[in-house]
Amino acid sequence: MQNLVTNTPAKRNYDFIDTIRCIAMIFIVSEHSIYFERTDFHPTGYKELFYIATIQLSKFGTICFFMLAGFLIGDKFVDYTPGQYLKRRVNNTIWPWLFWSLLFVFEPNIDALISYHTLIPHYDGTSYWLVLWDRLETTYLYTIYWFIPNFLFCITLLLIFKRFLYNYWFGAVLFLFVIFYTVNIYYAWIPSGHTIAILGFVFFLWLGAQFNKNWEKVNSWMNGTSVWLWWALSILTLLFGVAEIKLLKQLNNNDPYNSLRISNVLFSMACFFLLLKIRDFKLIGFLKPRETTFGIYLIHYIFVVFLLSRIFNPFHIDVDHLPFIVLFLYQILRFSIVYFLTLWIVMLINKTRFKWLVGR
Repeated sequence: MQNLVTNTPAKRNYDFIDTIRCIAMIFIVSEHSIYFERTDFHPTGYKELFYIATIQLSKFGTICFFMLAGFLIGDKFVDYTPGQYLKRRVNNTIWPWLFWSLLFVFEPNIDALISYHTLIPHYDGTSYWLVLWDRLETTYLYTIYWFIPNFLFCITLLLIFKRFLYNYWFGAVLFLFVIFYTVNIYYAWIPSGHTIAILGFVFFLWLGAQFNKNWEKVNSWMNGTSVWLWWALSILTLLFGVAEIKLLKQLNNNDPYNSLRISNVLFSMACFFLLLKIRDFKLIGFLKPRETTFGIYLIHYIFVVFLLSRIFNPFHIDVDHLPFIVLFLYQILRFSIVYFLTLWIVMLINKTRFKWLVGR
């Protein structure tokens, strides 16, 4: 079988990739900031539909990230051997990820040191080490820190099968895993959370590589389409996503917002092409996407979990009884605090010798 990896076009400038990645990260931060635990929030009627829509609107980021990363793989194979590329990715991502994820794990210890001058928090009737193990498991399997290990696994898998990178049969096999996970959400043959769907995202990495290899054709095709087509498809698939989430909640599904729902796969694709069609977002340059996006991913969740509660808990806000418009403003406020504080901190770190902590 022909190895098409070596036939990848010469390196080109894809500034729009950084722009789309920045926008996707903004929506990822939004999703985490405006989400309320199901035990704390029981909306009904139009308020429930609005809340579901705001979450669904933010759900395209994860799949977009895999496609964007796959888009860049072909060019990187020109500059590096597969082994060099993987080593470079690990060096640039694993150490910043390890630092911030461990900071998240040991935040209770830091809080205990500040509040009670002891490094070991006290848990009534429970061994600290059992609690620590639970925090490690939760952090690396069920929080945003799942992404880097899964991402590196996906890249490694493509490197192992690099001779088939541009083979459509290989892509079809990877797509079957996506289908399996979308159906598994309903039947739970295996744990259905997208954060532990190890093989569920490799297809999107592969798909991004196909877009890169066939970029001239893809770009020409996109130029022949109307932006209104992609707006319409994005809105229709958004509504489809809301309907599927509502259905999963009625079925008492334990993960109705799963990123691998068929509706979200379609929504993510529509949003990807919409952003690809618009492409030029001049204001995004102010956010310095290439310098800040990875750092925002690493840090923002710490603020979501530990800062927002400290800010708002003293006010005893009952989100169930907030008027519609107040709920919307409350969501915007939570997002703004997390995003802009994280952005500011990342920009500050980037000006120091510790800028490796926020990677690239």
